[in-house]
Order: sequence, then C-alpha cells, then structure tokens
Amino acid sequence: MGRNACVAIAGILTGMLVLTACAEPTAAPSTAGTEVVTLASDLDAPWSVLPLVGGGALISQRDDGRVLELTADGAQREVGTVSGVVSGGESGLHGLAMHESDGIRWLYAYHGAADDNRVVRMPLTGTPGSFGFDSSGIEVVLAGIPRAATHNGGRIAFGPDGMLYIATGDAGRRAEARDPASLAGKILRVTPEGDPAPGNPYGTAVYSLGHRNVQGLAWDSRGDLWASEFGQNTWDELNLIEAGGDYGWPDHEGVADAADAIDPVAVWAPSEASPSGIAIIDDVAYVAALRGERVWLFDTAGGSAPWAVHAGEFGRVRDVVPGPDGTFWVLTNNTDGRGDRRDGDDRLLQLPLP
Repeated sequence: MGRNACVAIAGILTGMLVLTACAEPTAAPSTAGTEVVTLASDLDAPWSVLPLVGGGALISQRDDGRVLELTADGAQREVGTVSGVVSGGESGLHGLAMHESDGIRWLYAYHGAADDNRVVRMPLTGTPGSFGFDSSGIEVVLAGIPRAATHNGGRIAFGPDGMLYIATGDAGRRAEARDPASLAGKILRVTPEGDPAPGNPYGTAVYSLGHRNVQGLAWDSRGDLWASEFGQNTWDELNLIEAGGDYGWPDHEGVADAADAIDPVAVWAPSEASPSGIAIIDDVAYVAALRGERVWLFDTAGGSAPWAVHAGEFGRVRDVVPGPDGTFWVLTNNTDGRGDRRDGDDRLLQLPLP
C-alpha cells in the first residue's frame, strides 16, 4: 500500500466493527511501576516544552503568555511574558523554537494576537539559569495566520534544512484549507527571518495544505517530516508530509483512497487520541494524546501498528519531547479548562523509553 497508506484503521459501519487489511491500534504491555520523575509542577495551561542544550527546558503557558525556565538543577523561574499575546478559546501562547544567527540567540514563539495568529522572535539573553528576553526587541516573523476560538494550530520547529516550519489550523475557514493562497490549514516553511523558504512548491510560505488542525511536527532519521492532526468526528491523523502535498481536509477525513489527496499513515478515533505534540526517537514517533490521555507510539521505519503507553496515568498530554539517557518527557494539560486537575498539575514528567 506504500508509505502513505494506512497502517492502522478501524471503522464502525452499520453497527459492525470493520477492519481494513491494515492492523488495528493495540495497547503495549503496561508500563505501570516504571519510574516517573516530576521535573516541573504547578504549571498553568502549559503548551510547549523546548529542551535546552546542557539540561533544562523552556515551557510556554498558553493563557498568561509566560515563558518559564526549568533549570538543569530542577528549579523553576520566569523568563518573561511575550508581549502582544491575546488569549481566548484555544488561542494564546503556543509553540516555542530557538535559532542562533550572527551571534544572536533568538527565541521564536507562535501566539494569538488581537486579530490573527503570528510567529514572533526575540533575543534570548543571559545564561542557563538566568535566561531573559526584552519584549521591546520582538520582531514579527510571520503575521496574518487566521485565528478563531478553535483550530489555531501552533507548533513551530526548525527542520534539518535550517528552515522554520509552522503548523496552522483552519480556524473554522474550512474552504481555505485546500486553497494555496490562504495560510489557514497549512504547514508553512519560511526562512528564519520569515520569508518564503527557497524551493517551496508555490513560491509562498505554504509547504503543504488540506489540514484541519496540525499541532505536532517532527523529523525521522531520513529527514522526512511527520505531522499530527486533529480530525473532526471520525479520524485523527498521523501524516507523512510531502512538499506541495494536499491532505484533503475538508473533503476527506482519515483514509479516503481519493485521487486528489494524500492519505494519512495512521489514524485514531478522536476519543482515543486528539493528538498534539510529537517527537521521534530512534525512528519511533511518540504522539501526545489529549482526549486519549496517553502517548501513542508508531514505528516510522517499520510500519507496524501503533501502540499506546501510559493510558490514563497522567490525564491529558499536550507535548512530548526526547529526554536524556533513554528517557522521554511529557507535558500534561489538565489545567486549561478541559481536563481534571490532579495533584501538582500541570506537570512536566520524565519517563523511561518503553
């Protein structure tokens, strides 16, 4: 069926469970009892975690626009508040990324503003344990990304090519998701300064289209880009992204086998997933699940069926990133009004690799 074919799909048709020739998602053996380390706690609606070289991390908080630093020795402190953040609904301060050029260490942030979503950058000053930024030095990298109460995308990441990739949502403008002239429902690719990246398929910032709400971006060892995407009522998706690829939304959701769209590589019912951030470790994709309250794993090289770990243990999971020495980190998301707050929530946790 090829790399873009479904590897895991199950559907309910006329009251019967129908499986395709692909395998159904399965649960891995329980990881209960393995060591879980709390790295940070009492976070307020956290959205993105950015690990730092040498240890520690930066964490964004959606509703108050604050960036926090987790130091290498485990302390928590405030780096600063991103000016211009206007929160409301699912919009606010979202993804973080870092890039150094000409001796300046830039912190990039995707956030909701008064009338749009945008990506900005600001010089990150200081040293680990004392990072800061001056909001007066903010530069707008890309503005005009449609904003709404829901479907705002928000993940940003620098790829192996040194370009900045930006995940957007359709912001309720369903008809614009497949329109290359719109920034809604897209994966964008720009230079660090915000210009359309060389080689983009339309000569604009648009890299791929036909997306509903992308919130995860990660690359495998071959340099291939993978993206997690919220479906509507039937299927959430894990997609292998091609330059110029059309992923079908709103005309197709899940595997459509249509001539005019690229099918997802894996799908889940929204109640089992609602995927946000993803990480790829040893060519295995780790997919954070919000409604599903677990982490889904998928072998990007072998094409086996997805399997789940830590189901129901931590509540909603917003982001996942590689950790040190055979571990990975998960960022919980139980304080944004949709989850059930647990002791110490929200938290950044370190878990051993399955």
